[in-house]
Amino acid sequence: MNTLSSKEKDILLNSIRDIQDFPKPGIIFKDITTLLGNPHALNTLMDHLTDRYLNYDLDFIAGIDARGFIFGSILADRLGIGFVPVRKKGKLPYTTVAEKYSLEYGFDEVEIHIDAFGEKKGAKVLLVDDLIATGGTAKAAVNLINKVGAECVEACFIMELGFLNGREGFNTQVYSVLQID
Repeated sequence: MNTLSSKEKDILLNSIRDIQDFPKPGIIFKDITTLLGNPHALNTLMDHLTDRYLNYDLDFIAGIDARGFIFGSILADRLGIGFVPVRKKGKLPYTTVAEKYSLEYGFDEVEIHIDAFGEKKGAKVLLVDDLIATGGTAKAAVNLINKVGAECVEACFIMELGFLNGREGFNTQVYSVLQID
């Protein structure tokens, strides 16, 4: 299994900007737009993910709205497989399946097309997103992938806020490139 060197971790960590008090006081937001704008850092990340998943025999990458679309579609292209979007409720044009998840105050929903993985029953799918915090959205996305007849073999995140324990309770393997504690 490919692991990042300390130099590669530094390249990635140094390319992510901290924004104090966003979206509310006391929060330090990890802004990945600076990683996306840094070709060396983005290529370092995508080389790592390509090496990691090259031999997983995946059929699809599923990316969570919206930043998971960026990393997921690049990885799908590099692996020569299809990309499937997992979107917020009401954003997909065809028949969908939805999954609710809890928020601090209420609920939200994500959706996937009912035929997202075509005719391939049991398609092997990797779920990708930029960040795992509490894990609610990603857990809902894993459930959706499995609900439409595919198999989510792993959930991959660029960053994990470990102090929030978001990886607990997943019904698939979880991998995070960077851990923030």
